[in-house]
Amino acid sequence: MPPRRVDRAAFRQEVEAELTRNILPFWMNHVVDEQNGGFYGAVTNDLEVRNDVPRSAILCARILWTYSAAYRRLGGKQYLSMADRARDYLTRVLWDHEYGGLYWEVDCRGDPVSDRKHHYAQAFGVYGLTEYYRATRDPESLTLARRLFGLLEEHGYEPVHGGYIEGSSRDWGHLADARLSHRDLNCRKSMNTLLHILEGYTNLLRVADDARLKAQHRRLVETFLEHVLDPRTGHLNLFFGDDWHSLSGDVSFGHDIECSWLLCEAADVQGDPVLRARVREVATDMAAAVRREGIDRGDGSLLSGRTAQGLVDAARAWWPQAEAVVGFYNAYQISGQEEFARAARRCWNYIQAKVVDRVHGDWFKELGPDGTPNGASYKAGPWHCPYHQSRACFELLARLNDP
Repeated sequence: MPPRRVDRAAFRQEVEAELTRNILPFWMNHVVDEQNGGFYGAVTNDLEVRNDVPRSAILCARILWTYSAAYRRLGGKQYLSMADRARDYLTRVLWDHEYGGLYWEVDCRGDPVSDRKHHYAQAFGVYGLTEYYRATRDPESLTLARRLFGLLEEHGYEPVHGGYIEGSSRDWGHLADARLSHRDLNCRKSMNTLLHILEGYTNLLRVADDARLKAQHRRLVETFLEHVLDPRTGHLNLFFGDDWHSLSGDVSFGHDIECSWLLCEAADVQGDPVLRARVREVATDMAAAVRREGIDRGDGSLLSGRTAQGLVDAARAWWPQAEAVVGFYNAYQISGQEEFARAARRCWNYIQAKVVDRVHGDWFKELGPDGTPNGASYKAGPWHCPYHQSRACFELLARLNDP
């Protein structure tokens, strides 16, 4: 007997309920700081507020994207109010009004804790502000998104070998330690920063008819195809020198599957059928590699990654699960291979069984290999945000409507 096809109607119903009854209400109810403005620095799994934790530009920009997308797609004044709050805090408090761009972190009073200009954070500023413009047609938000694009091009683009360096100091000078986190290498270029610059530029290109933007956006797509992706393995290299020599042999399954569908989105926005066909073939191969090597055969969840020595990181984080559902379903749509749709459904089932917090709401952000939540992890924090899980739901709601 052939395997059963995925019931798209039931799948869509579950996704809509998860988005509108759990994810979106949680952040509105538990993360808004009415006293200081903006959003708390962190909230624990049991809803303890940690306002001693710095407020990151990343978290604010991702909240801005999430609720702008919610308002644009679903309507609802409550979503617009949340997006307005995020836009105000991002552009009034986290924006450097002397040198331009976004600070990395501020404290609860709005004073800079880290004033470096990591290009990853600028990219998320582009992403969030552009989505706010798409939802509201606020011209100033588009102007600021384009200003961030200009700053990235002026200070981030590496013209000899292409791509973008990791970051700059407050005044856009040299940044000695450009690591995103303690897990990363201090390198000139990283897959992670490049991926999210691509993501931001894709959203900006949807609304900005700009020849330079389109050219740089296409160069980024080609950079992934020619330098970041290892065609022998179907995985992304993670850290690079200026000339694209790889500095690590580690694999991130979550980034692989996320990149597979973001590349397809970028190629679609470029509007070139030849590029689109090339990217779709690559994306299918990437999804196949992740499905072959990165899935837990028992529960369908996505493993975190693998070291160059072959050691598997069996921990589970929320964001690879969210990206796996989208990436596998995208691979099904572009290839017609039903096994990808089943992989997406199995990962969604794991999310519903283990990742969703049925007591306090939203999703647990870190879990052990057996699915036990990490009690020390934040529910909301500098890196713990609503964007991966909400975006997975938005994407699935649209894709599950397709014939």
